[in-house]
Amino acid sequence: MLPVLLLLGLAALRPGWAATASPLAFGVLPSLTAKQIVEIYRPLADALERQLKRQVVIYTARDFKTFVAHTRQGKYDMVLTAPHLAWLARQDAGYRPLLKYTRPVRGLLVVKSTSPFHKTENLRNHAIATADPLAVSVMAMQAELAAHGFKRNLDYQTTDSGSHINAVMQVIHGRADAAMLGVHPYNLMPADLRSQLRVLAETPPLSSQMVLTHPRLNDAEAQAIRRALLDFAATPEGQTFMQRGGFGGFSQVDGSEIRAFRRYALQAQEMLQDAR
Repeated sequence: MLPVLLLLGLAALRPGWAATASPLAFGVLPSLTAKQIVEIYRPLADALERQLKRQVVIYTARDFKTFVAHTRQGKYDMVLTAPHLAWLARQDAGYRPLLKYTRPVRGLLVVKSTSPFHKTENLRNHAIATADPLAVSVMAMQAELAAHGFKRNLDYQTTDSGSHINAVMQVIHGRADAAMLGVHPYNLMPADLRSQLRVLAETPPLSSQMVLTHPRLNDAEAQAIRRALLDFAATPEGQTFMQRGGFGGFSQVDGSEIRAFRRYALQAQEMLQDAR
C-alpha cells in the first residue's frame, strides 16, 4: 500500500502496543491533502485506539483512482469514502456499510468573490476547474449543468485540478473562471481562502461520506468500531470534529442508500476503465 503518510504516519504510531495486535488500516478518501487528512482525522483515530485497544494507522492515496484501486484490493480494514465509491467497494471487495455522516453534501460551483459572474449562464464558454473527476460533487454539478442545457467541452471547458483545494487555487490565481468542488472540503478550507470565493450554484443534497469495513473483520469487530465512532461523536472532542467539518454526526446507512448511487458508481467505473 502506498501510505502517502509515510512521514506523517510515523507520528500516528503509538508506543507500547502489543506485538500481537495488528494495526487497523483506516483509509480516508483523498479529498484533502495528506497533511490535512492526518490533522483532521487523528482525533477520531485516537478515540478508536483508546476504545478498541488497537493501533489505528491513517492511510490515503495520491488520487481517487489510486484510492479506489487500494480499496478494491482490500488494503484498508475500514474506509471512509464517497457513496458512489462505497457502491464500488461493496461490489468489488465486499466492504460492508457501517455509518455515514449525517449532514448531506452538495456539489458547489464557486467563483472568485470579485468575479463579474453572478449566475451560471455567465460561465458559458469559460473554463471551470474541477476537483478529481471521480468526486461525486463534480459528477453531480456536471449533471446539474447538463440539466440546464450546458454541455461539457461544448458550452464550457473543464480542467482536472486533481483535488478540491487545487481547483479553488486555480480560481484564486485567475487560471480558471470557476471551480466545482464539494461542500465538506470547502468548509474545511482556511477562512482566508473561503473569503476570496463566492458560491454561484449548488447541487441538490446528496448522501455524505460513508464508513465501511472489510469482510475480513468479523461482525463483533465491525460493531466495536461502530460503537467507538458513535461514542466519539458524543464527546466534546467529537462534536468539535463534526462542527469543524460540517458533518453533523454519524447515522445509520444501509445497502439501499448505497444502491441509489449506482448511476454515479457506473460512471466512475467507466472512467477508471478508460484511464487504464
